Amino acid sequence: MEDYPKTLLDFEERFSTEEACREYLFNLRWPEGFQCPQCGYGKAWPIKRYFLCECTHCGFQVYIMAGTIFQDTKKPLRLWFRTIWYITSQKYGTNALEVQRALGLGSYHTAWTWLHKLRRAMVRPGRDKLSGTVQIDEIYIGGEKPGKRGRGAEGKMLVVIMVELKEGKTARIRLGRVADASGPSLVGAVEGSVEPDSTVQTDGWEGYSRLSELGYRHEIIRKEAVIGRNVLPKVNRIAILLKRWLLGIYQGRVESSHLDYYLDEYIFRFNRRTSRSRGKLFYRLMQQAVAIKPVLIKDIQGGTSS
Repeated sequence: MEDYPKTLLDFEERFSTEEACREYLFNLRWPEGFQCPQCGYGKAWPIKRYFLCECTHCGFQVYIMAGTIFQDTKKPLRLWFRTIWYITSQKYGTNALEVQRALGLGSYHTAWTWLHKLRRAMVRPGRDKLSGTVQIDEIYIGGEKPGKRGRGAEGKMLVVIMVELKEGKTARIRLGRVADASGPSLVGAVEGSVEPDSTVQTDGWEGYSRLSELGYRHEIIRKEAVIGRNVLPKVNRIAILLKRWLLGIYQGRVESSHLDYYLDEYIFRFNRRTSRSRGKLFYRLMQQAVAIKPVLIKDIQGGTSS
């Protein structure tokens, strides 16, 4: 059963203490009931002071936040919960400076680190691939740079946009940064995000030529293969919205090493754009925050690989 606060007042009343946050986190980690990782027994005693629970059969102690993005945090869980509520309640997103000010965090670096950790949690482990009819094209992210234009442009970041269509309307999306517009890069991105036997619509760029061999129904909608021109309509709309979002929330200042994090956030927000409940977005992000492995600061500073 989905359990989440419906309003801000409900949130404040439910999570006013560390104990309440601990209990909620416990239930998210073991929705079907506790199971000891040592002996498999299904009952434990809480050791509230240290966020531990102890198996009543073998005495094995489990740190409730171990293996989640909250692992090793020295901040109160209440502050984490409020941060997640604040982030998911902002319809168009927020940046680290706004989070620092709104939550009263001690430093900008803390807000920046937490935001990046939560962006990683916005990727649900084992999420379903797109299926049915999917339009695909690429765009470049980055300011004006001298030199070659088009698919060989230098100094910019290439992002593949994949748009799933349901009854002719945009359903879910996937975004992926790729090293270049070569066949291996583009086909690898498609294989990682689109189910085989789907209908994949692209322009005439040769980088997509092997899709039919790999079990996709490949339709070339536009023969032109010039990036940024004559793009497929649904992809074009997402490209415009993505660039506008990056410009509005982050003033367009996105480093290459961290672009993946921002793409993850945009996917999370866009695919849940029709949700009527901000509380449900809080619940989904909390679910995923306890399902992913801990995100280390050194990994954030280095960015993710494409």
